[in-house]
Amino acid sequence: MRWTIPNILTIIRLAAAPAILLVYLVLPHPIADWTACVLFVSASATDWIDGYLARAWKQQTRIGTMLDPIADKAMVVIALAAIIGLMGMRGVILLPAAIILFREVFVSGLREFLGDTAGTLKVTKLAKWKTTVQMVAIAVLLAFGGFLTGIEADTAGMDHATVTAILDGTAEDMFGLRWRSFAASLSLNGGIVLLWIAAILTAVTGWDYFIKARPYLKD
Repeated sequence: MRWTIPNILTIIRLAAAPAILLVYLVLPHPIADWTACVLFVSASATDWIDGYLARAWKQQTRIGTMLDPIADKAMVVIALAAIIGLMGMRGVILLPAAIILFREVFVSGLREFLGDTAGTLKVTKLAKWKTTVQMVAIAVLLAFGGFLTGIEADTAGMDHATVTAILDGTAEDMFGLRWRSFAASLSLNGGIVLLWIAAILTAVTGWDYFIKARPYLKD
């Protein structure tokens, strides 16, 4: 294996995938939520950086080509598992997540079956857009967890009437609850919309790969 900078970045992204889930086991909320969000965003940024550097420096390697999609899929799958665990079995989250996870497993299975002819399933521009929307949606939903648990921590011990008065603007907002409540609502709704867009793109690109693979599946 060639230890080029692009390959090192890919391995760091691969290692960051389980770390996103592990932080919830060792850190309290909301520190865990924000740490997971920063880890995910930082790792997502390396996805573009390592590809750019590999092309610019002509350091594209077989191990890097193999690990890059694995790292992407590991990040998405583990981060979605964390989000589902935090938000519970909400259908509005669970359904698009199931579509995304099914497609990733399905396409990976197709590539494994096709073997040497897997080059027919080259990553398309739409698939790249799908990955980008997925990353943004997950980052936004992880941020929602940070806003929500932060609000819950700061309002612990407050009675419902006091919290309502602060949010209504009739009481002093010493903890910035109003803007954080707005940010939480915006990130939740925005994250759900983006996740559904990602699920639709995921289904479209998955079907496109299946159509391309059909000639090789006939007996």
